[in-house]
Amino acid sequence: MKKIFQYILVVAACLSATSCNDFIEVEPEGVINEELAMKNPEKMVTSAYAMLGDCWYSYPFNLWPYGDVASDDCLKGGSGTTDTGYHPMEIWSTLTSTPGEFDELWYRLYCAISRCNRALVSVAEYGEEKLGAEKARQRNAEVRFLRAHFYFKLITMFRQIPWIDEQVYKSNTQEQTRNDEFTYEQLFQKIINDFKVAYDVLPANQADGGRVNKIAAASYLAKCYLTLAWGDGYEATNGVAHINQEYMQKVVEYTNDVVSSQYDYLEDFGDIFLPEYKNSKESIFAVQCSDYKDDNTTFGRANWSNMLNGCWGMWSCGWDFHKPSQNLVSAFKTKNGLPDFDNYDKTIDYPVNGAPTTQKWDPRLFHTVGMPTFPYKYEEAYTMTKGNSRTPNTYGYYTSLKEVPQRSKGETYNSPWQAFDMNDYVLRYSDVMLMRAEALIETGQLAEARTIINDIRQRAKNSVAKHIQYAADQCEIALYPTTYFNDKETARKCLQWERRLELAMENGRYFDLRRWGIASKTLNAYFETEQHDVYDGQTYAQYLKDAHYTAGKNEFYPVPYNQLYYVPGLYSQNKGY
Repeated sequence: MKKIFQYILVVAACLSATSCNDFIEVEPEGVINEELAMKNPEKMVTSAYAMLGDCWYSYPFNLWPYGDVASDDCLKGGSGTTDTGYHPMEIWSTLTSTPGEFDELWYRLYCAISRCNRALVSVAEYGEEKLGAEKARQRNAEVRFLRAHFYFKLITMFRQIPWIDEQVYKSNTQEQTRNDEFTYEQLFQKIINDFKVAYDVLPANQADGGRVNKIAAASYLAKCYLTLAWGDGYEATNGVAHINQEYMQKVVEYTNDVVSSQYDYLEDFGDIFLPEYKNSKESIFAVQCSDYKDDNTTFGRANWSNMLNGCWGMWSCGWDFHKPSQNLVSAFKTKNGLPDFDNYDKTIDYPVNGAPTTQKWDPRLFHTVGMPTFPYKYEEAYTMTKGNSRTPNTYGYYTSLKEVPQRSKGETYNSPWQAFDMNDYVLRYSDVMLMRAEALIETGQLAEARTIINDIRQRAKNSVAKHIQYAADQCEIALYPTTYFNDKETARKCLQWERRLELAMENGRYFDLRRWGIASKTLNAYFETEQHDVYDGQTYAQYLKDAHYTAGKNEFYPVPYNQLYYVPGLYSQNKGY
């Protein structure tokens, strides 16, 4: 034992006598040389784009647990309330800053921003030399759009966020940058400034598919101003009484560019959510996903945000998350073709294939919600049954349809996890046109708003024969008469209803409710009724008896616990948490 110890001392002495340079000069493998990378601005820009889809079910960049599960549109799903950390988002009353999902989302979004900052520095230092002045100017504008996109996600979620830009990166002061340095509106103005650079510089059309353009920037600017136009996000200082008319007019101005652009409504609502139409005229800006057979890579670029959201038993790894609520299904009820605003949720009703009743439905229901007895995503060979629900006593029998392809197209990603090559819409044409209609109503231009909403309803009316002929005798939808747009209050109700039906299960419902200042009223009423759900004798959603939304606290999600204490004292928490 003593001899072994002596040998160890000799080896240690030899190592200590060896020049440190012998170790330092060994080039690490599998690591990008940052100095060399920064000299290639085009690849640095590509690396920033790559972050758009660098997501996972525990940090989905499309925010479905926070925009849908947290709303009246959706139940979490899965094997039970403890499956993932998203249950507090559906009941609100137990929400704290500790779920790891918050920390992962914050961290990954700032990783994306870090890539953008590095790309901006690379373009500034080497862009003109390597790309030429005009292309360098465009690449700078594209990256500023991307950075603003990621910051929009962060401010939507967490409100109080640190602004880390390329100057902070260059000075390496990330860990000295507070999250209360700027107000909510000041942060939004920084986001707007980045989008404005993209708007001023980029062309309306890009030769390369997937690159951002002027129209996407105009749409995002409209979205920013629409959010700010209603107030500061907290219910006491948000809503109709706090509307900023100047900002509403900005929404109208920026959506003028969209109206006169190459974008338009697809002829059939169902086509929007089929992969063969994923870069159609409806798609203004989308995260690009792919199948390995299409892009000649080993695995393709899957949509990992939605990997949990396949139907149970329909897909080999369908985990049955993102489950439409009965309240959402009921919202599609029509009376003489129009929404039944006041009585839609008074009774629990649902369509059954081949058994029409006097209750009729907006056709978009059958494109949005998978229901027992109906073909799954239009395919009769894959008709849904009650067996296609994982925990019906907790989450019921409905399933989400928009984010999945048709089952007959097969599974590309099925070992060990199943995912899809469906693009993730960030901005689609009807979404932006409804933003425009919202601003038109608030600025007194009700007739034009009615035209937009009726154009969208007409498209829904035309979306029966191609995909859902089996439900034709259960559908009825009519256009709004002029009487519904004689005053702002009624017109506003029509607009808000239309956003819910047109964009259901597309990850934005809660953020709409917050913007309009009606989240607490809407959600607490929903919790009271939804806990009594019954489908064909099976009760579910009873866990909502413990749910409650607290205005003045729950409007924004808490700054993640790990971020608060990574550098103690640097960040402050949102109020109420």
